[in-house]
Amino acid sequence: MSRSVVYARRAAATVALAVLAMGCQDSAREDAARGGATPPSPTATASAAAPSPSPVATTAANTAEVCREVDRVIVAGSRRIATDSAASVSRDLTGQQVADQLRRNLAELADDVRAQARRAADPQIRALIEDTAERIDAGSRASRPAAWMDATFTGIPPKLTRECRA
Repeated sequence: MSRSVVYARRAAATVALAVLAMGCQDSAREDAARGGATPPSPTATASAAAPSPSPVATTAANTAEVCREVDRVIVAGSRRIATDSAASVSRDLTGQQVADQLRRNLAELADDVRAQARRAADPQIRALIEDTAERIDAGSRASRPAAWMDATFTGIPPKLTRECRA
């Protein structure tokens, strides 16, 4: 079995884990939205519960909606990557073909994420989502996109969960 196919399978497994983790995070966000509270971050401290010194709300009205949609886009893109990676094994693709397919999938995902950034009214959220799209684009340009998935992609969903919220 070629090294590229091994990387493709590893990338598919990595994406599957990321999708599962995102699904759990989406549930926490939805529960919090229904209850009117935000889910606590893993690094929250007792002092974090204190009101912000700024009297003006710094988040735009569509932040929660945009963040949810970015999550949905990344989960859908991750599923597409996992499905295509698994199918590449049965189609007996070469390592280069697998890498090219993964690059295309990552480029499409970056474009989909970038489209959500344009919707964000909050400039900080827009910048966060644009940075996310650029990070995914870096994977589409990587010489070994499957290795990039293992090393970098798995960190994107947790960062969004921490930072993309109203």
